[in-house]
Amino acid sequence: MTPSPTSVELRPLAIGEIIDRAATFWRAHLKPLFVLCLGFDLLNYIAVKAFTVAMTRTVGVLPGLGKVPAGTDPTQALTQSGIMLGLMLVLYVFLVWNFWIATTAAARYVIPARLGEPVRPSDGLRRAASRLGTLTATYLLSILWSVGVTALLCLPGSVVMGLGVVAAVTGKGSGGSTALSIALIIIGAIVLGLGALAAVLWYFLRFMLLPPVLAMEDVGAWAAFKRSGALLKGRVEPGFMGRGTVRAMVLSTVVGGILIAVSLVSGLPAWIVRLAYGGNLLDPAAQAAIPQALLVPAELLQVVGQSFFTPLSFVVSAFFYVDMRVRREGLDLERRIATAEPVTPSP
Repeated sequence: MTPSPTSVELRPLAIGEIIDRAATFWRAHLKPLFVLCLGFDLLNYIAVKAFTVAMTRTVGVLPGLGKVPAGTDPTQALTQSGIMLGLMLVLYVFLVWNFWIATTAAARYVIPARLGEPVRPSDGLRRAASRLGTLTATYLLSILWSVGVTALLCLPGSVVMGLGVVAAVTGKGSGGSTALSIALIIIGAIVLGLGALAAVLWYFLRFMLLPPVLAMEDVGAWAAFKRSGALLKGRVEPGFMGRGTVRAMVLSTVVGGILIAVSLVSGLPAWIVRLAYGGNLLDPAAQAAIPQALLVPAELLQVVGQSFFTPLSFVVSAFFYVDMRVRREGLDLERRIATAEPVTPSP
């Protein structure tokens, strides 16, 4: 029996309380959340599998990843690498887009249930489908915004690597200049990698509340883009941990650590098959020779295992959205007023 809205306690929660209540909710609604998430995870798996097949057939043996046949044209090798990077970019864009859809559908189920309202998983799917156009437009806005942030964060590493290349060209033949250029290129590559990692983390942190906003609020793409940032911006309580971005970062780190551990454990059968039959993990030709009759069941086992635990991240983001609205907008008072029975004056 679904509790009435008046029986639901809404108040500002500490970070530990959000995680604890989200985990309790996830365990209580494990079956519908698993069913809701499994379809999206299977779609991701099909996309990754199609990418692997396309890369193997189109690119073949890639430079740096396997043995390049003698006499390979450098232009052809560069073209193959460009094709691979293009396919990886398309795959990444699709996976993140599908992740936003899944999070929106789950949020439409989790938040009403958290507020004590009757809801079904199909309601979340219908909401995600109805908001698909707005979600896609907002997603494109987020990509454009992240391109500028990524360029800014990767600029220091690119500059250091550029200085190393310049030192290598201008100081050709000098041992000291060669050592300096190699050091600059290595340091620049490390800084560039850290900048790219920071850009990815910033992206998911900045738009953590975007799916719940799209799931619960009838706003357009630009309004949802600004709304998700406004809910995170600023401070909600005294101290360093009172900043919205810091709270989101802690929640994302805890849940991300759990999901990474689950992915590693559930992916052990697939890795065992790859090592046993493929040998070199960096050789696409060897990996392509693995019997799919063994690899596919092992990979599907990993997908099913992830589908049990991935909804935990959806629940945490939904609970965090409710908590931020309670803190910033008095959602708890608003619902108390809305559900309060009118007082009839006595004659």
